[in-house]
This record gives sequence, C-alpha cells and structure tokens, in this order.
Amino acid sequence: MLKKSLTALALAAAALGAHAADVLKVAATAVPHAEILNFVKPQLKAQGVDLQVKEFSDYVQPNAAVEDKQLDANFFQHQPYLDSYNKDRKSSLVMVPNGKVHVEPFGAYSSKIKNVKDLKDGATIAIPNDPSNGGRALILLAKQGLIELKDPKSLTPTPLDVAKNPKKLKFKELEAPLLPRALADVDLALINTNYAIEAKLNPTKDALFIEGSDSPYTNIVAARADRANDPVIAKLVNALHTPEVKKFIEEKYKGAVVPAF
Repeated sequence: MLKKSLTALALAAAALGAHAADVLKVAATAVPHAEILNFVKPQLKAQGVDLQVKEFSDYVQPNAAVEDKQLDANFFQHQPYLDSYNKDRKSSLVMVPNGKVHVEPFGAYSSKIKNVKDLKDGATIAIPNDPSNGGRALILLAKQGLIELKDPKSLTPTPLDVAKNPKKLKFKELEAPLLPRALADVDLALINTNYAIEAKLNPTKDALFIEGSDSPYTNIVAARADRANDPVIAKLVNALHTPEVKKFIEEKYKGAVVPAF
C-alpha cells in the first residue's frame, strides 16, 4: 500500500508540474519578430515556459498591451522608438537586460526609379509618421546627400528640421504599415524592414539605398520596469541569443535582418 501511495503521489506531482509551466505572453509584429519567437518556442517549452506569441500589425498596441498588463513583454521595436513612445504616452517601459536581438536595416524603395540619381526635383518622399522612424528616414536621406539637417546628431528630426533641401523634396508622413502600399503614389518611400518583407520586398535587392551596419536601431525585448528582471523573461532573452537563432536569422532573412548578439 505504501508503495502504491508513493507512486500515486509521484504521478500527482508530475501532473501538477505539467500544468505549472510559466506562461509568457509576448507581443510582436509578424515578420520577423513573431517568426523568431515561434522558432524558440520548443526550447522554452523544454525549460517549462509556455511562450504565447500575440501578433500585432502596428507599433502602438504592442506597447499599450504590455503597459496595461495584458501581456508580459514585447519584441518589435528599437530603443529610439521606445523612448519616443514613453515620452508621448507618459509610460515607463524598458529594455530588459541584454535585450538587444537584431537590426533591420532601414531602406528606401521606389516603383518609379531604379537609381536615387534619377530622383527629380520636387519629388514626393513618403516617411513614417512616428518621431523615431520618421527621424530615421530623414537621417538616411541626409546620409545620401539629398538633404541637410539642422542637428546631424539628433535621432528624431522632423521635416521642420531640414536645413537644406536642394531638390525641394516634398515629405508625406504616413503610418508605417501603409508605406509599402504608397509606393505607386510617391516617388520614394522609406520603409521599415518588417513591413518591406511583408510586402514581398527584398531589402538587400530592392532597396535603392539602405542603412549600414552602424545603425543604432537594434530591435529589443521590452517590458514594464517591474518585470524587467523577471527570470521567465530572462529565459526568453537567453533563448533568443543562441547560435541556433543566429543561424536561423542569417539563413531565413539573408541580410534583411542582422543578428545583434
């Protein structure tokens, strides 16, 4: 009887353990973030973490859901965007320790010209309408010599900060997800790589020009400050920093997404 009782207790403990997996709900945009998270799911499951990936198509809701405690963390943005979001929304989300994962080189695309030298005077340029990515677009245009900015060191310039515009370029600010669809209506569009990939654009082949490896816009894992050092989130970060993930990123995205670890 004693042996049977011990066996029953062991089975009950095992069953309890099977149901005691830590649930980790993470917000992400579909490409490449959700794809990368889904790649590490099996590894986290083996560590007792039930990773649940919630996909979003914009850049506001993933932060709002974490701030409101609907989700535990997110993986979709870079630090300048998070800083801008926190300032505008009076929130206090943070990058978790060692939270840098990859860079998505930001590029310029066109359905009307094949070379930036063919950009005509008075051309319309579409850029993201949020401060960090809009500024990122203008910085990239400045590096191409198309414009000059009042403060070259600022990461968040706006069209009002353009000091010189010899081609008299016109700027059209749009929601980031809409930029690929605007290609037919503008001469040039500066598009975040995740949305470019979703639109079947190949950043390494289709972009007229693109950021270099010195980009400060590394995509990060973010959470509320009170969860930043959560051991379950730390397991996620560790899983995202393995050689297997680096190989997955390099082979799947072929330079459109670059590991930052």
